[in-house]
Amino acid sequence: MLGGSVSDKSDEDLFKQMMGDVTPIQVEKRVALKSDKANTETLRERRKAAEQEELSESNELSGEFIEPVDPLDELAFQRPGVQHGVYKKLRLGKYAVEARLDLHRHTVEQARVALDQFIKDCIANDIRCALVTHGKGQDRRPQPALLKSCVAHWLPQLKDVMAFHSAQKHHGGVGATYVMLRKSDRKRQDNLERHQKRH
Repeated sequence: MLGGSVSDKSDEDLFKQMMGDVTPIQVEKRVALKSDKANTETLRERRKAAEQEELSESNELSGEFIEPVDPLDELAFQRPGVQHGVYKKLRLGKYAVEARLDLHRHTVEQARVALDQFIKDCIANDIRCALVTHGKGQDRRPQPALLKSCVAHWLPQLKDVMAFHSAQKHHGGVGATYVMLRKSDRKRQDNLERHQKRH
C-alpha cells in the first residue's frame, strides 16, 4: 500500500476551495429599463391596438377593391323581397329618419368601423330608417367621392340592410343615403303576437 494522506474532502468542497478568490464579473445592463410611466403608456397603446384589431375582426365589411362612383351619382339598392311601394317611399324620403350617421372627416377605416357599428346599433334599437351622410367628395383629388363609393360598396354586404337610396335634397341629396333596415327579431315577434291577437 502506498503511503501518503488521502483527502476526506468531497468534490464540492474542493470546488469551493478553488473558487474562493473568484469574484463575479459585473455586467452592465445593455438595455435601459423605461420608467413605470413609459411602461404604462406602452401597455395602453398595445391595448388600444388590440381593441382596434378586435373591432376590425368583428366588422362584417370587407376591405377589397371598391368600385368608384361619380360624386353626382344616385345610389340605389333593393334586396329581393322588398316591396316596390315600400322602396318608393324610401326613395322619396317619406319615412321618418330615426337615426343619423355623419361620416365627414372620417378616414376610410374609421368610416368602415363606424358604419358597421351604426347598423348594429340601429338593429339593437329597432330603427327601421336611417340616414348616412357621406358627402359627394366632388372636390377631392385624386379620389373623388371616396366615402360615397365605400358606402355604396359596404351597405349591400350588411345582411340587416334591406334597401338604400340617395336622399332627397332637404336631407343632403346625393351626399347622403337613406337606409332601410330589417325588423329586429324582437320587433318581428311583437308584430306576430299583435297580428295573432287580432284574429
